[in-house]
Amino acid sequence: MVLQPAPLRVLDLTDELARQGARLLVGLGADLVRIDPDASLDEPARLHWHAGKTWVRADADGLDELARNADVILESGPVAQLRGIRADGSSRWPDAVHVVVTPFGLTGPRRDWTGDDLVLASAGGMTWLGGRRGGQPKPPPREQACQLAGAHAAMAALLGVLAGDRAGTGQLIEVSAQEAVAASLETAAISWVHAGRFPSRTGGVYEHVAHRIFAAADGYVAGGYSGSERMWTDLLAWLAEEGEAADLVDGRFSDQVVRWSERAHVDEVIARFVAKRTAREIAEQGRARSLPWAEVTAPARLVDNPQLRDRRFFVSVDGVEDAGFPWDAPGLPRPVGLRALTEKPQAEARSTPRPRGRGTSRSSNVGGGALAGVRVLDLTWVLAGPYATKILAEHGAEVIKVESKHRHDPTRFSPSMRLRPGAGPDESGYFLNYNRGKRSVALNLRTEEGQRILRELASRCDVVVENFSPGVLAKWGLDHESLRELNPRAILVSMSGVGHTGPWRKAVTFADTLAAMSGLSSETRDPGEAPQGLVFGLGDIVAANAAVLGALDLLTRGHGGHVDLSQLEAMAATMGPAVLDHGDVDPRTAEHPNRSKHAVPHGVYPAAGDDRWVAISVRSDDQWQVLRNLAGLPDRGGVDQRRAFEDEIDTALAEWTRHHDAAELAASLQAAGVAAAVVATGRDLVETDEHLRARDFYQSLDHPLVGPVLHEGIVARLSATPGALSSPAPLLGQDTAAVLTELLDIDEDTLAALAAAGVTE
Repeated sequence: MVLQPAPLRVLDLTDELARQGARLLVGLGADLVRIDPDASLDEPARLHWHAGKTWVRADADGLDELARNADVILESGPVAQLRGIRADGSSRWPDAVHVVVTPFGLTGPRRDWTGDDLVLASAGGMTWLGGRRGGQPKPPPREQACQLAGAHAAMAALLGVLAGDRAGTGQLIEVSAQEAVAASLETAAISWVHAGRFPSRTGGVYEHVAHRIFAAADGYVAGGYSGSERMWTDLLAWLAEEGEAADLVDGRFSDQVVRWSERAHVDEVIARFVAKRTAREIAEQGRARSLPWAEVTAPARLVDNPQLRDRRFFVSVDGVEDAGFPWDAPGLPRPVGLRALTEKPQAEARSTPRPRGRGTSRSSNVGGGALAGVRVLDLTWVLAGPYATKILAEHGAEVIKVESKHRHDPTRFSPSMRLRPGAGPDESGYFLNYNRGKRSVALNLRTEEGQRILRELASRCDVVVENFSPGVLAKWGLDHESLRELNPRAILVSMSGVGHTGPWRKAVTFADTLAAMSGLSSETRDPGEAPQGLVFGLGDIVAANAAVLGALDLLTRGHGGHVDLSQLEAMAATMGPAVLDHGDVDPRTAEHPNRSKHAVPHGVYPAAGDDRWVAISVRSDDQWQVLRNLAGLPDRGGVDQRRAFEDEIDTALAEWTRHHDAAELAASLQAAGVAAAVVATGRDLVETDEHLRARDFYQSLDHPLVGPVLHEGIVARLSATPGALSSPAPLLGQDTAAVLTELLDIDEDTLAALAAAGVTE
């Protein structure tokens, strides 16, 4: 029987910027205490964000006592409103793991800027990617910018705990919400780095993979035909069986370059096929054929999903059903029942201060990042898995990536994903960004010897991360039970689409199908119109963050285990209170898709220049008076009164903003106390954002073939154990000999024999 350490004690000083981080820690079994009931939230939101917590009334002395007794202090908000940051930028509680999330970071020219989800999604580049062609840009629904910042805060907290286990000390850790977004755009910024162009909003049609939302007879489905060649051949076979393949059976369409160049025609044939069938029929047939197709499901229908039901995803909060947590954590095993936020006397919140350092770290290395001394075997490909292992590498873990020319990672081998014109497999811009800091071992896992070597490598690693279909590892003798026999302390992180159990466990998923199943795609529709979906891999990145959190959780506990992560569950866990508030009034319109029930005005407005925009959010009456005076707007009273005149206000405000440079206008509004930001493109982020440049967010690594190239930087900035971009992405198999010699003591003759037999290629 594995002894569980005492739950982490967390002092929760979060606002909207990091509520998700606090909730994720609840999902790991942490004990969270607030000092206020967050009275600004309505009842569904309070149930969702604060279930499983307590709160106490505390003055300044009481706050300091709570901080002394906490393992982690999680704080968020504008810099000027932080309780725990001194004027010099240091922590009021220097002995604690103190994680601070601010809109733009604790340093840099915009450290004092404010922003809600719309402003931060815009400043970070995410708003630019959403919306219809020719229409207003808009961010993903359900405050995904803030949720990304919160997820990085939760990861940062556990990184701080692990570092403290080694050193017995705390540290200040900062997370910039803008940078959390800018690190989550898939290709939006790195396309500019590698090709001098950036993707734009397309109404939901992916630019670099052939996936989108299609209209079915009674609803909508997400799907496509990128990835492995089987995704195309099996879809074509399905169309042919039904007599609806048209000219796609022509041999020339077997060439993916031809399919890509004639994508509009291919999509048209598929659209006709889908339109004749129900969304459920397409989704069921897609699962049966192991093809990535899914019904676009409304959040209110999540509770009817048989896969989520079978895996006991939902939580009960005082008998009310809500969306659950990304994975079945040992500190809070399923089924989960929680109490709503409960007040208790401060005397009951007092406890003996816990000595710094929990004594569970595996690292024997005092220097380096928080994960120095941790070895990770990376068996993943495409985006979700490589993104997760990238984060582990950034914080000091040795990451060994196993790959092969016999199993083509599309980010290396697919021309549409290389981003760099004329690039080969070792020069792919996509691969470079998400695989920096790793070592590459080439192993042909179609051979028995390749599988044997893989088992040997796994036995010498602390963490194994994989995103194969369920059952693949078992064939190689590397499922959790087998791995535990090889290495009892090993942590296996499985990142399948919907989990290793349940009726849909064999479903093939892409980011768009996960967003469709989770309820997110449904909420991308403008009122009265079709859902648009997303055009970047948000679902992959959300799942990656959850996978990292799961691995860190087990590392802090000091024992092995299996993180059976369902990417669907990770995405559904970011839907906020959608399961609870599906009857809520939606203030948005098709013409004004960015309106909010919390602020008026709240939207994206045209600025001077071609397709330039500025995001503005006015929550308080004081901010309204400032904006009204600057823009010459009529006085329409408080927020409730302004809502009645929102069309008039938006029209007048747009007429004013269109004559101003977006960056200059955002700066002048922020200086006057109004939250605003440029709706940033990839070019803006990489080239013209002075704040990101001052904070050295984009960092250059010298690649042996490409030369110096910028990479997206590290989000969680640890003061005592900072992470680093240590090396560029590896060439395919460049570290094979070194790793097999170092870890398995294989000599040169054996290496030569393995190469001759095609095992190490």
